[in-house]
Amino acid sequence: MRQVTALCAAAGIALSAIATVSPAEAAFHIIKWSGNDLCQVWDESVPTKPWPDNYKAVSRPVASFDGAVAVKAHLLKKGVCKI
Repeated sequence: MRQVTALCAAAGIALSAIATVSPAEAAFHIIKWSGNDLCQVWDESVPTKPWPDNYKAVSRPVASFDGAVAVKAHLLKKGVCKI
């Protein structure tokens, strides 16, 4: 179990290092996973797509992470997302 946790932590650190971009290039979307209606902020500068691929974008592109969090909060209030 410790190996899995360490592997996940290392992958997260590596992915965040790869995904570092200037704020002007950053584009974020809110994606909604089908089946459970959970939403999350997705950074489009990440070189991979979310896995599994049972999701859809439920927002327009947002320039900043803070802006994307505000959009997610609005979608939560409207009932589009559960969490």
